[in-house]
Amino acid sequence: MGALEAPQWLLSGFVRSVQAAGGTAQPEEIRHTGEELLERWRSPERRFHNLKHLLSVLSRVDELTEETHEPDLVRLAAWYHGAVFTSDLAATRANKGGEDETASADVALHDLVALGVPEPRAQRVHDLVVHLARHTTDPSDPDSAVLCDADLAMLAVEPQRYKAYLEELRAEYQHIPQRDFLRARQHILRKLLARASLFTSPLSERWEEPARQNVTAELARVEKELAKLDAAEQVAPGASALEAPGPDANGSSANGSSGHGSGANGAAVNGSGANGSGANGAAAARPASTDETDHPFVTGRPSSGPTGH
Repeated sequence: MGALEAPQWLLSGFVRSVQAAGGTAQPEEIRHTGEELLERWRSPERRFHNLKHLLSVLSRVDELTEETHEPDLVRLAAWYHGAVFTSDLAATRANKGGEDETASADVALHDLVALGVPEPRAQRVHDLVVHLARHTTDPSDPDSAVLCDADLAMLAVEPQRYKAYLEELRAEYQHIPQRDFLRARQHILRKLLARASLFTSPLSERWEEPARQNVTAELARVEKELAKLDAAEQVAPGASALEAPGPDANGSSANGSSGHGSGANGAAVNGSGANGSGANGAAAARPASTDETDHPFVTGRPSSGPTGH
């Protein structure tokens, strides 16, 4: 969605959600805060985790609204879940690249309290954002489940949209060496497929099969590309396969990737819905922790190594 302007209803929706959460600030002040938040999502370095992704996640949350207890708090958590983002190489290698849920949650708490939202409710939004980092949810917390499912919905989009999502994700991390990026993706994809289910809320069950098909197909492509890199190194051991970016997990070059995506099937899981929302970002290459699904590459941040929902 690069240069695309935010639809007119978007800021009005932010104002309504803040007011529904108990915000007492004047509408103009709330709108100003929303505008500042949109500027974060419009940052040029965001090729997938951008305004389009935000719209996708909000759309998926609306699809799952009847599963939530406090829908406006979930919407606010969606607004803030990627407020802080960087694809900087140094940050990525330090496991601080992609969407920084902890820092984003702090921004949410600060902004919402300043807008008059009662602190317990602002804290709830903060906690929803923090819990999104691992993309694992407590079945007894439907609001957290809906937010997580909405963010991963990109995984379930149609194959062509999923391909575009991968290109956008690779473009976002084009400075990450190809082998590192592929290794990180491989790690994340395997962890996703090892899960009993990718989605938790009942209404998102329909996304399970298409998401698994997309993830399985991507993993096959990633492993094929890694095998090619290994073979090339054996033929020319003195040459570095990482000197040039090379093609992405989808076969496109890092520099030829498109600019911004979304979607569970295209997603990191959250770019945009189950057929339009992103699982949310591919992780660059880095070994991820064993107790969570890192999402830079799934959805936004490298899994525990140099690349990464």
